[in-house]
Amino acid sequence: MSPLVVYYSYSGITRRLAEDIALITDGDLRELKPQKPYSFSYNTAVKEAREEIEKGYCPPLIQGAETIENAEVVFVGSPNWLKTFAPPVLSFLRTVDLSGKKIIPFCTHGGGGFGRMIEDYKKECKNSIIKDGIALKGDYSFDELKTWLDSNL
Repeated sequence: MSPLVVYYSYSGITRRLAEDIALITDGDLRELKPQKPYSFSYNTAVKEAREEIEKGYCPPLIQGAETIENAEVVFVGSPNWLKTFAPPVLSFLRTVDLSGKKIIPFCTHGGGGFGRMIEDYKKECKNSIIKDGIALKGDYSFDELKTWLDSNL
């Protein structure tokens, strides 16, 4: 059974990682799209995200919150925003029933790794199996990812 690769990407870096994971694992892609996109200005987007994260806000999704029936393994990816996942990922985690699913987090970052994401996944997905996952900088190599996936799946 093919894994499902769910992701939110602001600038396209996390999208590329999600696409590479789907290619290597023969997984199905699902992009999370919030109803109201973040600002095109990076600084403004950071301010918007900070406010949402501090409030625990879950932005409505216009794409990505469909139910998951067949996938037993779900990769969930996000950029590292303020040491956690982007608010659209929180919306996904709180909307979709992931009970009994194996969750493999992945993130892109500029030096902060996962931050506190793994703890946040465990808090939001109490009835799921949370694996260690992989955190990569935007300049990762395809071979680095493939090696990790081959040894961890």
